Amino acid sequence: MSKLYAGLSALVLAAIIGGTALYTTLQRPDDCGGNSVAGGSAAIGGPFELVAPDGSIVGETDVIDRPALVYFGYTFCPDVCPFDVARNVLAVDLLDEQGIDVRPVFISIDPERDTPEVMAKYAQDMHPKMMALTGSAEQVKSAAQAYKVYYAKGSGEGEFYLMDHSTFTYLMLPETGLATYFGRDATPEDIAQQTACHVGG
Repeated sequence: MSKLYAGLSALVLAAIIGGTALYTTLQRPDDCGGNSVAGGSAAIGGPFELVAPDGSIVGETDVIDRPALVYFGYTFCPDVCPFDVARNVLAVDLLDEQGIDVRPVFISIDPERDTPEVMAKYAQDMHPKMMALTGSAEQVKSAAQAYKVYYAKGSGEGEFYLMDHSTFTYLMLPETGLATYFGRDATPEDIAQQTACHVGG
């Protein structure tokens, strides 16, 4: 019996050490003070096709033709998305002051309600540079999978449901892909500083 407990203890300890190592790898700071990703920049991002507000189909090379801050959310979101998007566009304004052109990108994970018309109004309200994209359920799923984004329909009835989703902002560069990512604790100044470092580097 003691051998069984010893074996189980060893397995638990190994799992804790492995989990800690994985967390440390995911959180490892990059040269600009941000986060790097296990597996390298190719682990997040990739080809997608989505629908722009004018109804045209755009791919990743159309969207990420300059440094871009990519965020997945939905326009009906009552709190998290508006805060994160407002923070991202403040960072874009700080970068504009430094002469650095960065595009804020908002990709809907709620295509049922976020039609191209809704996305056009959202982009207009949020920032002149914003590219707000939606698509079919399949197109959105494919883009979310490329960025390792979690989302699912949450609570609520009828049209008044919420969406559960991850809330990272990804700094994508045209030639190299993912440079770093930002969690909810990042400030506009943090994002601007790290983005300037990556673009300058």
